[in-house]
Amino acid sequence: MTTPSTADQTIWNAVSGHLQELLSPDAYQRWFDGAACGEISQNEIRIAVPSDIHQVWIETNFMPELQSAVSKVLDATVVARVCVAGSEEMSSGDSDENGSQSGLSMPAADKANLNKKLKGVGLNPLFNFKRFVVGQNSEFAHAACTAVASGSGVSYNPLFIHGSSGLGKTHLMQSVGNRMLSENPNAKVVYLTSEKFTNEFIDAVKKGDLEKFRRRYRKADVLLIDDIQFLAGKERSQEEFFHTFNTLLDLQSQIVLTSDRPACEIKNFEPRLISRFESGLTVETQTPRMETRVAILRKKMDDWDVKLSDEVIRFLAERIRSNVRRLEGALVRLATYASLGGTSITIERAETLLRDILREEGSKQVSIDAIQKAVSEHFDIRLADMSSRRRPANIAFARQVAMYLSRKMTQSSLMEIGDAFGGRDHGTVIHAVKKVEQRIGNESMVRDTVDLLDAMLQR
Repeated sequence: MTTPSTADQTIWNAVSGHLQELLSPDAYQRWFDGAACGEISQNEIRIAVPSDIHQVWIETNFMPELQSAVSKVLDATVVARVCVAGSEEMSSGDSDENGSQSGLSMPAADKANLNKKLKGVGLNPLFNFKRFVVGQNSEFAHAACTAVASGSGVSYNPLFIHGSSGLGKTHLMQSVGNRMLSENPNAKVVYLTSEKFTNEFIDAVKKGDLEKFRRRYRKADVLLIDDIQFLAGKERSQEEFFHTFNTLLDLQSQIVLTSDRPACEIKNFEPRLISRFESGLTVETQTPRMETRVAILRKKMDDWDVKLSDEVIRFLAERIRSNVRRLEGALVRLATYASLGGTSITIERAETLLRDILREEGSKQVSIDAIQKAVSEHFDIRLADMSSRRRPANIAFARQVAMYLSRKMTQSSLMEIGDAFGGRDHGTVIHAVKKVEQRIGNESMVRDTVDLLDAMLQR
């Protein structure tokens, strides 16, 4: 990375000033105080940070604020990039993604070009298959994405990945694009969020430039759309996406979508789109089990050259269960404290440093058993009725409420919820969720009951 000019440094000082307005003093000092201006071009500003940990944490948590600060100083089209000081824009890459099928490593110049291409598409070079830790919670999703990326999953189109936030959907989706570009640099891979798709569509309509917009998306070899649920309620955007979707399928281009819920549970979505989403392969990322969480932490420690005791690692894995992103964030916080303070991390110190994360994590650890017990007591029915085949109206509705709360308050899959309610199938769970949602919208008494149970279970 070249030494910034005085003008470039002045620009960075202005960006820093806006960042300090957007972030808390502690967040700015911890993550941006050691940052510096790298190279500034017509389309990009590179921000140099001291370590891999800084890069990962900023890219995961502060990119919207950083981009906003850059846009206030430079043109809105200038993209902020974060890289480690002294690196060649991450030119070392990852050998598994940037090597040939024969196992030979890609030359450094080619790696640099590939990483530049990945970032130009919007893909993070760190999001590749080698860095993804596979567990029972994600093995099916990982296998499907690997098959799609290698071209052997031709019938998996579209591939629809759903699951709660922070469980690896985006990582897997980007790994598909990463692998495809590494094996065929000329492939037209397009990655974006559904929000960006909507914004670009609206902008194209305003400018009368729809043909250019359609050429960009309808001629892609691979279309990767993140958070497709955000198209809900946007009728014109859904209409445009419907035609884009059909065009790409006709061309046998690969489509990969992610969502925070199954397609059939997305409200205010056109049925014809939902049916198309369900026409390919649907896979779910679930909450990782204890052994997988430990493996994730150890993998990140190797990637970031972090050293924590096995005792502390197991403490993190036991206490932070619902979200891989939160798990990694806790590791970053402890590693940063250890590196800045020069002291070892004990469990007592970890509890102090992670007090807010542990409090939030603990408040959300609600089990299906606890939900069934609370609902049974509230409706004055037997706990056994939750899994029985009895269907009197009062029991059936109480059971539906319990299923609804289980879907809302736990990380359990539809299948796991159905099993907990007497081996019912996922369709029954979906029906229960929709039924309760409908009654919440129409009946204040039902809404108050569900809110009361929610509050009781959160205590």
